[in-house]
Amino acid sequence: MTSTSLKIALVQTDIFWKDKTANMAMLEEKLLNLDYEADLIILPEMFNTGFTMDVHNVSEPMNFTTTKWMKQIAAQTQAVVTGSMVVAEKGSFYNRLLWVSPDGKVDWYDKRHLFRMAEEDAHFDMGRERKIFEWKGWRIMPQICYDLRFPVWSRNRVNASELEYDLLFYVASWPSPRINAWDILLKARAVENLSFVIGVNRIGEDGNGVLYSGHSAAYNYKGEALTFSDNKEEILYVDFDLNSLQEYRIKFPAWMDADGFELT
Repeated sequence: MTSTSLKIALVQTDIFWKDKTANMAMLEEKLLNLDYEADLIILPEMFNTGFTMDVHNVSEPMNFTTTKWMKQIAAQTQAVVTGSMVVAEKGSFYNRLLWVSPDGKVDWYDKRHLFRMAEEDAHFDMGRERKIFEWKGWRIMPQICYDLRFPVWSRNRVNASELEYDLLFYVASWPSPRINAWDILLKARAVENLSFVIGVNRIGEDGNGVLYSGHSAAYNYKGEALTFSDNKEEILYVDFDLNSLQEYRIKFPAWMDADGFELT
């Protein structure tokens, strides 16, 4: 079903350190009491554990406890539910974003750029595939945290004389000391890709003493903030209009002058 409107809930929250039961209970209470009906619910990076390299203790296979919980929430809210978790698969570990539809279908995106400063590259395998999901007539590209610093990976390419996606979003555990970069780069991704952009970050302090200050936000294709939250626990709502995006792309077709390239 195609819709020119897409209603999105951005869940900015603290996360209980490596406690899946507590996190799912906390989030379930929030998500089953949303202020309005959302089409898409976005959770932070590693929403069920916090950002951890303790892969052997916190990972789980696909379609296990957390996946089944996401299916339940998606069915109850009739919204797509998305966020990342640590997944174990064939002896490897992935920082994997799950995209769970109300009908129970599950797709995913594996984080491409692993944060070496926290030795994420030593514990996880990197993703190899760009993904674009479709929901209610919208084309939506997922990314995870450190991916934000690498614009080539998220570049909105031209396919059959049109851009690949309408919405680019990032789930994150982006620390407070570098929050200025987060704000700048989200706006840049929106402007350069002529796309709506969302960033969902956590708040609080994790078990390693790392502080997070939120700044979850939604930006339009001009880099203008449509919603923004500082360092507090809340759910933000935004309603995107596809017609306005398409009209702007016709009026200001900078994408037609973009350079071609290939990823290796």
